[in-house]
Amino acid sequence: MAVQNCGVTIALLGVQLLGAVLLPRGAGVSEIALPHGSGITVFIKPGTSPLGPLPLKPCYISSSKKHKTSLTIKSGEKEVFSFTCHDPEKHFVIEVQKNIDCMSGPCPFGDVQLQPSTSMLPTLNRTFVWDVKAHKSIGLELQFSIPRLRQIGPGESCPDGVTHSISGRIDATTVKIGTFCSNGTVSRIKMQEGVKMALHLPWFHNRNVSGFSIANRSSIKRLCIIESVFEGEGSATLMSANYPDGFPEDELMTWQFVIPAHLRASVSFLHFNVSNCEKKEERVEYYIPGSTTNPEVFRLEDKQPGNMAGNFNLSLQGCDQDAQNPGVLRLQFQVLVQHPQNESNKIYLVDLSNEQTLSLTIEPRPVKLSRKFVPGCFVCLESRTCTTNLTLTSGSKHKISFLCDNLTRLWMNGEKTISCTDPRYCHRRSQSLQVPGDILQLPVQLHDFSWKLLVPKNRLSLALVPAQKLQQHTQEKVCNTSFGYLVASAVPGQDLYFGSFCPGGSIEKIQVKQNISVTLRTFAPNVQREAARQGLTVSFIPYFKEEGIFTVTPDTKGKVYLRSPNWDRGLPSLTSVSWNISVPSNQVACLTFLKERTGVVCQTGRAFMIIQEQRSKAEEIFSLEDEVLPKPSFHHHSFWVNISNCSPVSGKQLDLFFWVSLTPRTMDLTVVVIAVVGGGALLLFALGLIICFVKKNRKKKENKGPPVGIYNGNINTQMPMQPKKFQKGRKDSDSHVYAVIDDTMVYGHLLQDSNGSFLQPEVDTYQPFQGPTGDCPPSPPLVYSRAPTAKLTTDEPSAGFPAESDSEPYTFSHPNNRNTDIPLLDTHEPEGPGE
Repeated sequence: MAVQNCGVTIALLGVQLLGAVLLPRGAGVSEIALPHGSGITVFIKPGTSPLGPLPLKPCYISSSKKHKTSLTIKSGEKEVFSFTCHDPEKHFVIEVQKNIDCMSGPCPFGDVQLQPSTSMLPTLNRTFVWDVKAHKSIGLELQFSIPRLRQIGPGESCPDGVTHSISGRIDATTVKIGTFCSNGTVSRIKMQEGVKMALHLPWFHNRNVSGFSIANRSSIKRLCIIESVFEGEGSATLMSANYPDGFPEDELMTWQFVIPAHLRASVSFLHFNVSNCEKKEERVEYYIPGSTTNPEVFRLEDKQPGNMAGNFNLSLQGCDQDAQNPGVLRLQFQVLVQHPQNESNKIYLVDLSNEQTLSLTIEPRPVKLSRKFVPGCFVCLESRTCTTNLTLTSGSKHKISFLCDNLTRLWMNGEKTISCTDPRYCHRRSQSLQVPGDILQLPVQLHDFSWKLLVPKNRLSLALVPAQKLQQHTQEKVCNTSFGYLVASAVPGQDLYFGSFCPGGSIEKIQVKQNISVTLRTFAPNVQREAARQGLTVSFIPYFKEEGIFTVTPDTKGKVYLRSPNWDRGLPSLTSVSWNISVPSNQVACLTFLKERTGVVCQTGRAFMIIQEQRSKAEEIFSLEDEVLPKPSFHHHSFWVNISNCSPVSGKQLDLFFWVSLTPRTMDLTVVVIAVVGGGALLLFALGLIICFVKKNRKKKENKGPPVGIYNGNINTQMPMQPKKFQKGRKDSDSHVYAVIDDTMVYGHLLQDSNGSFLQPEVDTYQPFQGPTGDCPPSPPLVYSRAPTAKLTTDEPSAGFPAESDSEPYTFSHPNNRNTDIPLLDTHEPEGPGE
């Protein structure tokens, strides 16, 4: 509207300049003569100019050789006058009032003329006022010719400067019906007990007709009736009487809408207030063609009808207000008329009766406003109650339809809460995170659907397992799928964003310590069918203290890019995150960090990174504040990457970005040849030794009794004691496993069969522990000093290494060999916690 005002101002200024140059009006003389009994009075009085404040140089009306500041000409009088300045339109306005009394005589019905004509009046801003008085039992109708009228609100102006102000009467009180411009839909206004019509014309406008007529009608038994006619698609904004002031107490006002049969109309309330009622109830009533419940009554707070075919009426009914605190009843609403769409006749059933704590909102997409007419986009409940925003809740079945020219202007956002209140019931239970099928079948794009997952504090944690492995979205490898998942903390006051993920990656599982929000976000309009085949499964698992653990199995075809949570904002203070990297038995993993340093500066505490081999437990510890990140390293077995943050200085946050790639494991040819030759030689030596022992035993067999095993109690069967660095109980060590006495010299004759050949002895063999060895990520060291910490390499003993025990004297220990990283048999690859 500011643009329109600017245009009016420029137009006025242009016309003013043109008149100043070509028409020196101030030098002329004007003459106004009013006939007897016309009921017309002309007032010339000081006024304000739309171009700004009045000039400093005064201007006067020169009449009868006198200078005046105002002039009044009554019915039957004649006046000749002039102005003492060349720009009287900046100083004066003219008002022509005509009183029409329909109470003492017949009313002059028909077209209303401009009297006196504009050609007889000086070029001032003009206002023509018709004041019609009538009995309460008489209805008066103002009919407006094409172009019809358009109602405007307070503070608005008309583009051409021509306005119509219409008022009515209730006893001695004047009630403002509204202010109108040209080019609208209002064709008739019916009132009773009189009407006051004012037509405002700018000084440069040459209009010489009123544009309306007056007709006699029977009593309408209400304040007024406004008729609005639509000939095609369009919209109209209308207001209650006295807007924005209060609607008269206990009054009734009606709007009649004429709609072509092939179009549909919808009503939406833009602004409204209700008063404090003592009796009755403020309401709106609709008379809708085809409705079996006419009139249909709605409160102002209700959603209003839509998708209506044909003509209809809308009435506003006031109430008896509280005398002490009446309040204000006012209403501004819009009627939108448009062509019906194919979807407007189709009903969609959304069954949420079996859902809990779920809500779905259908709403317009954010768009830039346009000055052109844009058809409305409505969601209709039960085909009648239409609104631009509709929220469906769980526990019910909903029937909806759409009145919209383009359904891409709408989208859907949903939310569901899944909480665990009883850890005994939830533990180890899982639930699928799937969007209900009735939502996916709607012809509107699903924008967001969020699951809020809540667990008891310090009792349970959460594990997310996707139907298809996930890829983390990074600048180096962006997600190009039609949808993805956003995982963030839902703990109040915690700003922790785990990342954005999409299908088609290497992340098998995401474990989080506390409450999280998982949001399915779509990036394509036709994602419903693809999203229905995907999904996440959430499980309630035993509580752990790390903020997050990512289980990753890299793809042999490319790199896996991984970055710490809260990327670019920094990992929150005093939090720890781990990545469980699985390496297949026939592959070698290359771990590479993209930066030399993380950039973290600690205010208190220390920030560490630990890289730990899960099989051997060998680990490297790095101070992220003092040291550079390691060079690319190769890992033949699964390993952990763990970071633990300090309390960093503002702006010096901890961010870690790395990638992992796999290559096939190869073996050097020289090593293979040496191993084959050495193994063959060892086998020949063992066979020769056995043959010698057997021959020797045959000679002794004739002179000796049956061979026996001899126990010598004075021999120490244990290895020399070591410091008890890792104290173990008997069940945790291999101290209860006995070595096997394999003495062919003593038992060799038992190995012969009837043919004299030797049998293969069946002996017990040492079997290493077969359970998982990497269930828990490495823990950061306890460091309290601010001095730089050197990189540490720790080789813990394997599960088969014995512990010193004073209570187990009959124990055959393994040899004291520190190289225990390679077990006798392959162990299972470790999994992340919670499995």
